[in-house]
Amino acid sequence: MNKVSTLEDIAREAGVSASTVSRVLNGSKRVADAKRALVLAAIARHDYRPNLVARGLVRGRSMTIGVLMQDIGSPFFASMVSGIERGLDHAAYRPMFASTHWRSEHQEDEARSLHLLLERRVDGVIVLASSIPDAELRAVAAQLPLVVVARSVPGLETQCLAIDNVEGAYRATRYLIGLGHTRIAHLAGTPGHPDAADRLTGYRRALADAGLPENPNLIVAGDFLESSGLRCVEQLLANGEQFSAVFAANDQMAYGAMLGLYNHGYRIPADVSVVGFDDQFLSAYTLPPLTTVRQPSFEMGEVAAQAMLRLLNNEAPALPQIPVDLIIRKSAVLLRQSA
Repeated sequence: MNKVSTLEDIAREAGVSASTVSRVLNGSKRVADAKRALVLAAIARHDYRPNLVARGLVRGRSMTIGVLMQDIGSPFFASMVSGIERGLDHAAYRPMFASTHWRSEHQEDEARSLHLLLERRVDGVIVLASSIPDAELRAVAAQLPLVVVARSVPGLETQCLAIDNVEGAYRATRYLIGLGHTRIAHLAGTPGHPDAADRLTGYRRALADAGLPENPNLIVAGDFLESSGLRCVEQLLANGEQFSAVFAANDQMAYGAMLGLYNHGYRIPADVSVVGFDDQFLSAYTLPPLTTVRQPSFEMGEVAAQAMLRLLNNEAPALPQIPVDLIIRKSAVLLRQSA
């Protein structure tokens, strides 16, 4: 029977201390790239698997990190989850996922999922977006390490990673205004959702700053899904509303809007320009490629996982500011080119 390798065996082969191997496995303190490479190579050669359960019992930890998300079927959240897995790749901690939905009627399910993670004695929680009240998240943060992604919680600013949704929506709308569009429809996200509210605020602010009147008939609420983008466009057209551009609250709704416009014989962007929000993977491959506000979901997930590891090591989370970028492709053009 082959001898089971120990942490000391890995340290000896890599020519480093046992504490250095432990730091690489825990993903905690910074380890020089050269030493990390030696340790990882030795781990691979020995197919080393640390006894996480035993180590966790000694440290009084479960060695799991709870991840609460809204709808794992969403490409945006799926990409973020992949980033979290990458961020924990060489750490001793493993993620435990709980998925709900962003619709308001599912808020109780979301709170129940959070409490389920806490009951499983996770060592920390990463919350992706979420409609859970700020006060409840602050209460969780008082009990154990918490990182919030794609949302800002007052009082927990250093533990939150989010882009400025208002600024992103403002920039997208101003881009369309700069192209000469004055009748811009907004396909809003789920009513009551913080992201939907912020993006609607950015849209309204851009119109006001440009001296354009807001037409409430050009604002239609969806639910962030493709089907609602299609439904919103169908509603606008059925009501006879005139518009030359669409700003959708996320890319999924933009995809549905593009299909709805196509079904009614409208050409994009020759007849109607379309801009989304998120820059999901497929947005570069739509016809035409979608202009959108970028949220680097994979990178955000990876950074959130690394911040959680720092919190678990009693270090500052050190979350960076995420810049707002408008990714210009081919789904929006000057109004004078429309015919």
